[in-house]
Amino acid sequence: MTERKVSPVPVYNNILMEQFFDEIHPKRSPVILRGLDIGSCLGKWTAEYLLQNVGNKPVKIHVSETGQMNFLTKNFHYKTLPFDQVIKRSSENEHENFFLTNREVYYLRALGTDSRGREVANLDSHYPELCQDFQVPKFLEPSTIFSSVLRVASEGVQLWTHYDVMDNLLVQVTGKKRAVLYSPEDLPYLYLEGDKSRVIDIDFPDLEHFPEFAKVTSHECIMEPGDVLFIPALWFHNMTSLEFSVAVNVFWRNLSPEVYDKKDPYGNKDPLPASKALEMVESALKHLSMLPEEYQRFYKRRMVSRVLKNF
Repeated sequence: MTERKVSPVPVYNNILMEQFFDEIHPKRSPVILRGLDIGSCLGKWTAEYLLQNVGNKPVKIHVSETGQMNFLTKNFHYKTLPFDQVIKRSSENEHENFFLTNREVYYLRALGTDSRGREVANLDSHYPELCQDFQVPKFLEPSTIFSSVLRVASEGVQLWTHYDVMDNLLVQVTGKKRAVLYSPEDLPYLYLEGDKSRVIDIDFPDLEHFPEFAKVTSHECIMEPGDVLFIPALWFHNMTSLEFSVAVNVFWRNLSPEVYDKKDPYGNKDPLPASKALEMVESALKHLSMLPEEYQRFYKRRMVSRVLKNF
């Protein structure tokens, strides 16, 4: 197997708002921020605390026999459980009650209260029992914040590689997490299907099927409780919970609000101009398919050459 190219994610301690937006944000690369005030949740959000304080509100979760979840093949099941049961089961390695096996794993990505999944996740509104414990990093302008997403995962849960279209801060509150990120420049090597990579096992990839993946550079870090990971928009990321994990994602609009799809509660649909451009590409390819192969290749090269002129 080809040796992996790994670059550690840099760490900044006790930064101020001016430093983040003047020095870090413009570089458009991930960093770990340490020493930020994230509130009393740090050290407080244990499984016992969450069990006692949130109660049995029903929540939708992913349940899988394996920690390595694959959104494209859906090797997990969507289930509904009371929140306290999600915490209990996520924080234990073997279960008395289960859906699939007694060692199944759980992943909660908090949603709004709308049963159709059309409401943007908001910690203040949907988890009032917890919001007073959590402090959004103070350098974010409240009017730009899109969502604050509570995430809970069993030890060993690994989420598929994907990108988001908004900048976000992943605030690790409880447990350790491994974060692996890939630059947007590595897009040609990630075998995308939509916004997700088809390469599921990033440590031992099938290079016979995905040979170009050997060219990627992995930007990696181990997140400790209290760490805040800045994930710039369009950076691909893959997360593994090394322990029972509780985190909050704070997404914010780094572009003009008009370019985002207002019907997107998750904040991960491509910006409207980009979505339109991609549709035009698909339309162009459909038109070219009416021509013989020789002509298709010629005009595809013309299209590519026109695009490359703008790089």
